[in-house]
Amino acid sequence: MLNGNSGVVSATTRERILAAARDLGYVPNALARGLVRRDSLTVGILADDFSDASLSRFVVAAQRTIESQGHAALVATTTQGSDGPLRRLQEYRVNGVLVIAPSVEEDESVGEYLRGPIPAVTLNHIPGGGVPAVGSDHRRTGVLAAEHLLALGHRAIGTVTGPTERRVVVSRTSGFRETLHAADVELPDRRVCATEWDARSAAAATHTLLDADPHVTAIFAHNDNMAFGVLAALRARGIPVPQRCSVVGCDDLPLADFAAPPLTTVRVPFDETGARAAELLLARIRGEDTPPRDLLPVQLVVRSSTAPPP
Repeated sequence: MLNGNSGVVSATTRERILAAARDLGYVPNALARGLVRRDSLTVGILADDFSDASLSRFVVAAQRTIESQGHAALVATTTQGSDGPLRRLQEYRVNGVLVIAPSVEEDESVGEYLRGPIPAVTLNHIPGGGVPAVGSDHRRTGVLAAEHLLALGHRAIGTVTGPTERRVVVSRTSGFRETLHAADVELPDRRVCATEWDARSAAAATHTLLDADPHVTAIFAHNDNMAFGVLAALRARGIPVPQRCSVVGCDDLPLADFAAPPLTTVRVPFDETGARAAELLLARIRGEDTPPRDLLPVQLVVRSSTAPPP
């Protein structure tokens, strides 16, 4: 009865039981109730480490959307790989799975699981396809950054990228490189430094880039945290921004406004993407048709870290 099935219990008895439950602080076990009804009412979110501020925004937006429609969100992180989290989601018999974990997007075991009977949506394509994906237009991100720097007159342009095996890096770099090439501006290997997604790694990569080519007048960093590292490296070398070197980031984190100088960046719609991914997953749980791919637009935000070359 406490799980919503009063059966033949009289109204008087029912009220006594409910009053006693309230006095004892009883809360219904939603998971147990769902298992009895063969419907867990729980949506699984497979997510990467929350130390990445951008990924955490995806997760929060998705969780908020899921819970607003009467579902619970069970978040499993990939800190120790994908096997444990996937097994945990299976044990909880989730209604569907949303993958917000770039670190496992090339993991074939994840692809096999997501192509199974449980509805799923990812933020990126997975090996073999067959699972709807929602994301921002990563290639367009690179295009916008390149177009902005070209419009300012830069030609000696470099980039500090994330790990080259990540699809987002491939897409952003290809859009950036192809836009430069169309303007007869080449991007030689000495002006491309791949590293991790954090500021410290990006600062070290910037020193490597400038040691290889000190004539660079603009740098595109693949996320804002990396751009903060680029700014720190330039400051350490006594190179003023943007007077001698312009910097463009990607994400538009809240701190971008407070960088020194305020950071020009490409805004990624984190909240909208997370919410949209959750909406598509809930639609699949209801048995509705969904598009195989949904790309949300990105937008250039010009601040004070870019200017014409010296």
